[in-house]
Amino acid sequence: MPRALWLLIIGMAVNVTGSSFLWPLNTIYIHDHLGKSLSVAGVVLMLNAGASVIGNLYGGSLFDKIGGYKSILLGISITLTALIGLTFWHGWPEYIVFQILIGFGTGVIFPSMFAMAGSVWKEGGRKAFNAIYVAQNLGVAVGAALGGVVANYSFDLIFLANTIMFIIFLLIAVFGYKGIEAGAVKKASNSPTDGVVVKSRVKLYALLILCTGYLLCWVGYVQWQTTIATYTQEINISLMQYSLLWTINGALIVLGQPLLNGLIKYLATTLKIQIIIGMGIFIVSFVVAGNATAFSGFVVGMIILTIGEMFIWPAVPTIAFNLAPKGREGFYQGIVNSTATGGRMIGPLLGGMIVDLYSMSALFYVLIGLFLIAILTTIIYDRGIKKSALVATSTVSQ
Repeated sequence: MPRALWLLIIGMAVNVTGSSFLWPLNTIYIHDHLGKSLSVAGVVLMLNAGASVIGNLYGGSLFDKIGGYKSILLGISITLTALIGLTFWHGWPEYIVFQILIGFGTGVIFPSMFAMAGSVWKEGGRKAFNAIYVAQNLGVAVGAALGGVVANYSFDLIFLANTIMFIIFLLIAVFGYKGIEAGAVKKASNSPTDGVVVKSRVKLYALLILCTGYLLCWVGYVQWQTTIATYTQEINISLMQYSLLWTINGALIVLGQPLLNGLIKYLATTLKIQIIIGMGIFIVSFVVAGNATAFSGFVVGMIILTIGEMFIWPAVPTIAFNLAPKGREGFYQGIVNSTATGGRMIGPLLGGMIVDLYSMSALFYVLIGLFLIAILTTIIYDRGIKKSALVATSTVSQ
């Protein structure tokens, strides 16, 4: 891997480590420490995620206009300002304001990180996105593990730790990212459009269809950070044990992704098949979690969930990078990241309302239905591309 990609990997790991001190515990803090209902907690997280959606789209477009270095510095500056404020004032309602600013700031950062990763190692294909994905989850493993320990001692220190990690990320970005320039896009060799000109609008529609299923997967996934998190507290699973679930998640990805890559090559000949397999694994994980009554059951559910996300999460930005016309890489990554964030926005509110009005069991049934819809959208997302390519080929041959 090139040196520039290593700098992006290190920066991503530090960034996510800081964020992971807080985000797994957000719902618990709002519900247990600020005394708000699950639905109110869902609204706060929805506002945070909504601001992040806007930040993703803005940051992606900004990458295409001014480059990744300036875009990332802007996002870090906004986030760090909010984190400093949150360190000193984390009561109600200022907690809402800072969460919105943090959502927007971090949203600006991520599209540039992914677009730069794809550009600096064009020949690496999905390997560049796998590397960034592993870095994210290394941050999740370290941050969640430390966050549970720190939270048991004092929740106030959680906010301070998050701020310190973002200061370190700022230094990495200032001194490491200035020389990184986006290169030309190299399309994947197994793309159905190789050698054929397909209109970018068709590719954009394909990405939006794919991202519909991606959003539904995130709606389900985020329940582990919100409704399931609170449910574990109700059945007397400790904060430290809950944080351990995310440590297992991150550690399994860091250690298992290289091994899984070989299995994916054997099982999944295309990125589409890879994603569909992952969605099937998601369904199994929620069946297990829905029947869990002890910590061990949630551990098994988390392990299965983690295997599923290793199939899905790196594949979607890879497809987006392959579909993106030259000069639009940031915008396409912004769509992918805003979709994931949209799932994190809808998920907490939807999950909280279903649990408040009905039950946890009802929530699991709804989520399995959403995953089945996601499988359908993934199956059909590239039909327009194939049809357009076929028409283009027929025109050329004539």
